[in-house]
Amino acid sequence: MRDFAWPPGSFPLVIHAATAASERLNRAHPREMFDIIVAGTRRILEFADDAGTHALLLTSSGAVYGRQPPDLAHVAENYCGAPDQLSTDSAYGEGKRAAEFLAATSGLPVKIARGFSFVGPFLPLDAHFAAGNFIRDALAGGPIVVRGDGTTLRSYLYAGDLVVWLLKILLDAAKLRPYNVGSDQAIDIATVAFEVADTAGGLSVEILHQPDGTPPARYVPDISRARAELGLDVWTDRAGALHRSLNFSRRSEPAVRNRGSMRE
Repeated sequence: MRDFAWPPGSFPLVIHAATAASERLNRAHPREMFDIIVAGTRRILEFADDAGTHALLLTSSGAVYGRQPPDLAHVAENYCGAPDQLSTDSAYGEGKRAAEFLAATSGLPVKIARGFSFVGPFLPLDAHFAAGNFIRDALAGGPIVVRGDGTTLRSYLYAGDLVVWLLKILLDAAKLRPYNVGSDQAIDIATVAFEVADTAGGLSVEILHQPDGTPPARYVPDISRARAELGLDVWTDRAGALHRSLNFSRRSEPAVRNRGSMRE
């Protein structure tokens, strides 16, 4: 992405979704993570400018908001939080913030989608995505293992819905007007584990740690802007999303492992 050769011709529409969503890379090589995002985005913008692009979709991330306050149920696009710039764990979020800045200064018609958590075909099963790990455990016959205390709050948009959201933002969103992309239906990780266990036929669940009394971490978007302005919604309920995801992985293992990348 940082040094690809430009294909000849004009490209009226460009989707820039190439970023390593790797917790391991983020922790072990934060400068590399940051550079992949920033230098890669700069290269894509240069290509789009040369290719006469009419609309470029930048897949950003809810990580640009930093840690969501525990008393903020849903984080909206106008929330002015940010990652901790002195933490090496912030490389991904800071990189996405810088990518948005590059878009804003490019003069190009960039559409911005800030992704949250997703579930569906090609979600890696052995990466840092909890839902993927639970599906992996289910395919192995259980138990479903929750590595933390299970109180962390997430929300999940199905991959099929995600495709519609991204194409709608590319084609119809105003330039440089960011949209949160995800579900606003919060659920704790332990409940997700039990739902995967039930979907897989009643497997057992093991939660390795007990809550320590601290407020649970949240990562749940406000999607009212996308609903009101673009007519987008959460069309596939979580039960259907988990059922489809598990069935896909059953048919596709082991080929599905570590293919694709959806940020959680």
